[in-house]
Amino acid sequence: MNWDDLRYFLLAARAKTLAGAARSAGVQHTTIGRRLTALERSLGAPLFLRGPEGLALTPLGEKLLPLVLDVERGALAVRELAQSRRARVRVALPSGFVAFLADDLARFGNEHPDLTFETVSGGQLLDLKRGEADLAVRIGPILDVELVARAIGEVGWSLYASPRYLESHPTPASPYDLAGHNVIAYGADLVSLPAAQWLEAHAAQATTALSTNEITTMVDAAASGAGIAMLPCMVAEPDTRLVRLTPEVLARRELSIVYRREARMNDSVREVTSFLLETMRSRKAEISGSN
Repeated sequence: MNWDDLRYFLLAARAKTLAGAARSAGVQHTTIGRRLTALERSLGAPLFLRGPEGLALTPLGEKLLPLVLDVERGALAVRELAQSRRARVRVALPSGFVAFLADDLARFGNEHPDLTFETVSGGQLLDLKRGEADLAVRIGPILDVELVARAIGEVGWSLYASPRYLESHPTPASPYDLAGHNVIAYGADLVSLPAAQWLEAHAAQATTALSTNEITTMVDAAASGAGIAMLPCMVAEPDTRLVRLTPEVLARRELSIVYRREARMNDSVREVTSFLLETMRSRKAEISGSN
């Protein structure tokens, strides 16, 4: 049974005239009459008595009315559920990206007050195919062919320390030799990052002062003078508490926005995806550490 036919039946029952129902639906009154006739034919009995004063429900129409009202409530609930789902977009961001994008996210929120941008940050990958997030910003190659990946650029890392630390520890003569220094290392969740692998290769003779999975914790530890940290340039560069120890970008890895193919059917997901792509591509130099 066609829901539109039932919808026109409700409009006619409420308006009690074909013309009134047509005005409510924004169609011609002949369309209402034709759809009501089709519904009555499918049921095998009339639903309205048509007279000079308008429409009156038949006994069958009276019985049908509360059932169709239930259908209408169900259809509205489905629409509201879909709208509420579209209005909330969950985005998985690597550790450190929320702080980097803070001003941009605030601007986006002001421009889209009806859309909730929910961020999840950390080292663990959320499963997009199981709906743990609507889209994600990922560091590294995307191997799952069922996901769509949109390239942004590269993330760059370099070495940073605080002036306080450098007062008691001379700046390394070479960034590739950190022997005798204290370093802030990456925790187990982040060992696959090229920055963590770089430290493992070049800081074997250094002392690990702290190990953490949170970039913000690494930044604060380095700023307090705990040691040298291998940090994303986009996070460390604006921090006036830190000094960059080499102009070189010591580690790089590709950066992408990733989502399920069907997620593009969601208007809000498309809006957020476009915002992230435009924002992060415009800040590629900061992200790569080459600015």
